[in-house]
Amino acid sequence: MPAQITQFPETAVRSRFDHLFLNKQPTGIKEFEETIHQVVNQLIDISLEQTAPYRGKSPQQVEQEVKEAVTFNNEGEPLDKVLEMIEPSILQNSLHVTDEKSMGHLHCPPLIAGVAAELIISAYNQSMDSWDQSTAATFVEEEMIGWLTGQFGLGEKASGVFSSGGTQSNYMGLLLARDAYCDKQWNHNVKKHGLPPEAGKMKILCSEEAHFTVKKSAFQLGLGEDAVVSVSVDQNHRMSTADTQRKIEQLIENGDHPFAIVGTCGTTDFGSIDPLSDLASLASRYNVWFHADAAYGGALILSESHASKLKGLEMADSITVDFHKLFYQPISCGAFLVNDERSFKYINHHADYLNPQEDEEEGIPHLVNKSIATTRRFDALKLFMTLKVVGLSQLQQMVDHTFITAKKTADYIQETDHLSVANPDPELNTVLFRFESNDQTPEKLNEINRLIQKEILFSGKAIVAKTKFKSDVFLKFTLLNPRTSIEDTQSVLKEVQQLGYKRMEEREAFQ
Repeated sequence: MPAQITQFPETAVRSRFDHLFLNKQPTGIKEFEETIHQVVNQLIDISLEQTAPYRGKSPQQVEQEVKEAVTFNNEGEPLDKVLEMIEPSILQNSLHVTDEKSMGHLHCPPLIAGVAAELIISAYNQSMDSWDQSTAATFVEEEMIGWLTGQFGLGEKASGVFSSGGTQSNYMGLLLARDAYCDKQWNHNVKKHGLPPEAGKMKILCSEEAHFTVKKSAFQLGLGEDAVVSVSVDQNHRMSTADTQRKIEQLIENGDHPFAIVGTCGTTDFGSIDPLSDLASLASRYNVWFHADAAYGGALILSESHASKLKGLEMADSITVDFHKLFYQPISCGAFLVNDERSFKYINHHADYLNPQEDEEEGIPHLVNKSIATTRRFDALKLFMTLKVVGLSQLQQMVDHTFITAKKTADYIQETDHLSVANPDPELNTVLFRFESNDQTPEKLNEINRLIQKEILFSGKAIVAKTKFKSDVFLKFTLLNPRTSIEDTQSVLKEVQQLGYKRMEEREAFQ
């Protein structure tokens, strides 16, 4: 038998739910105020008690504790009881990315201004797809895009849209590149007719150290991973211009259709910046799209001492930039920029209930015309509030300080026994290093370094990432936090050194 639905008078129904939403009614206002107050107090208490970036529990332990917490009842529970229940199972088992020794991944501590903006964004819950769902927010996003295109030195026709991050932005860049090439090369409308017969011959060129989303985008775009042609890198892990040109010419000679070059401005492991000006010139010479993945390195526009490394970025047809990395914004927050707003015609689609053609003719902006996403958050507010509250000068100082810490850390590793650094002169703020010993085989050293990373993580003392370079396991610092000091990195490196010695002694005891 279906459950009986209790009928209430219309006014009674509305008043029953007043306390569940932020609204003008006293009960809603009071509940919102008390809820925020309780959450803030709990976060402050945890922050005061927190002494390490992670509690150190295994995945199995955390999973079990979370499973025990995920139970519900029909009537609901008081918020204070819920907060009390989730503290040990969820909050205490979470990573504390603001900790100075959380230095593993491209995972930044969020600025308080950005967190405050998150609250506003969530409370208003506007959707950025159409103007009548976002009103003022639409114009804030457009103004922030204008600020960004100006900072990157793009042309007067430049435009863009906020995105969820690098994956979405890289996909959009290659989507526009694919459809623009099909349009000009074969007068073929992909949006209407799908991929042309020649699609199997379309090729993308990128560094062998480019982000994995280039290949991921290629197969999602129906071209397949084989459409991606890897270009060799030089000793500084930068994409070789000579090899790029050579491979373009080989592709053309073979009857293939190179349609995009992807230059990386800040690789994930080494932070390397490809020769953007040279790649842009090649793209222009061979009439292909130049997409710049500056998800990581785009923040150099905030740097006084390193901004010149972005030379050539202004010539890109499209750019990826993330703000949840070195702009210190809460996840997620990124942008996709184009040098010519007309490029968005390849993804523009009109729906009568959302962004009708006549609205566009009347000058009503619907940002869904520029995005592959429909519902989007008002993430532009986070960047806007941060720039207003923190200011460009402090942001510049924060970014530059992380580069100084990275260089000092690399220098320290070079001077430390049994440690080696793969990038002694870090281009951004990542440092690759490993425990070394002449008494161990490469296989044993790889195992030792893997075990060191795990032991540090599950001790809760620090967050250190691991990666592979030339088949060897390396450890990695990604020093995004401006509060992380050389003393912090030295402390973790001494721990790495001691764990390495311990693992070698254990191996010798069992031999």
